Amino acid sequence: MQYTQLGSSGLTVSRMALGAMTFGQYSFSTFHATVDQAGADAMVGLALDAGVNVFDTAEGYGQGRSEEVLGAALRRAGARDRTVIATKVSTFDAGPQAVDPDRQRMSYRHVVGNAEAALRRLGTDWIDLYQLHGPDFVTPWEETLRALDDLVSRGLVRYVGWSNLPAWYAARAEGIQRRRGYAPFVSAQVYLSVIGRDAEHEILPYCRAAGLGTLIWSPLAGGFLTGKYTRDDPAGGGGRRAEFNVPPIDLDLGHQAVDVLREIAKRREVPVAHVAYAWLFARPEVSSVIVGASRPEQLAGNLAAADLSLTGEEVAALNSIDPPAPLYPHPLWLTGGE
Repeated sequence: MQYTQLGSSGLTVSRMALGAMTFGQYSFSTFHATVDQAGADAMVGLALDAGVNVFDTAEGYGQGRSEEVLGAALRRAGARDRTVIATKVSTFDAGPQAVDPDRQRMSYRHVVGNAEAALRRLGTDWIDLYQLHGPDFVTPWEETLRALDDLVSRGLVRYVGWSNLPAWYAARAEGIQRRRGYAPFVSAQVYLSVIGRDAEHEILPYCRAAGLGTLIWSPLAGGFLTGKYTRDDPAGGGGRRAEFNVPPIDLDLGHQAVDVLREIAKRREVPVAHVAYAWLFARPEVSSVIVGASRPEQLAGNLAAADLSLTGEEVAALNSIDPPAPLYPHPLWLTGGE
């Protein structure tokens, strides 16, 4: 396993992270988390043995159930002091039990109250990385950022980050943090894959300019880049995307990408998914790639991708599959591509 600093912070993170969205046996929309405590214990053990030190979860994953299961697994492994727990305060998946509409906002009450509750669910005294799990365009940024700063000042949270924010909105937050001396964001959790490169338009350039590290979610485009979803079997033998089509993809483009991934994988004698992971490892703006699984053997196979490095020619071949079209006011848009 390789390690890097998370953006301009001093926090060291493994290049692969374990995502715990599948932990806790709950359902969200058409997504079904099937990993019980025993399975989570096994996966956490595999990840630790492979050198993973980042474990990502969220309030929105089963109303905190994922946090409970992950926390128990880390305690049983005796690994808390050498791990980075990253969790998120969410404004979705409140569920039928959530009669409090404030849970749909990034208010001071919700942000602080959830952190305190997450500590209990995780069974820990501190959260290493506390992330906003999406935008709230109603609550004033000043209120949300004051809540995060207070949590850092109290020692309950050590670093703060965000997930799924527009670049312009994150930039507004950065300005407020600088002006008021609040704890700054150190990371962004974003979707990026061989067939999902919208973040290259503004989010990734902003992260580079702001010194933010990046945690990449759904690096296999919801499992599509494993290669099991084919033109002849679009349901992938009953895979997750058959019901939970997130993130959305262009199927024609997806199949073209898998064809290229498969050619490289055949030459390298590795699984198709490993090539998709390696493409992300080759990008300098990527700090850590979040890997999820529903079975220990599936996780073990994914973690083995940490050893694969692509050649410049292989990276170029993958880059050519889905280059983001220039958007206004990109210089190439203004000059007609010349």
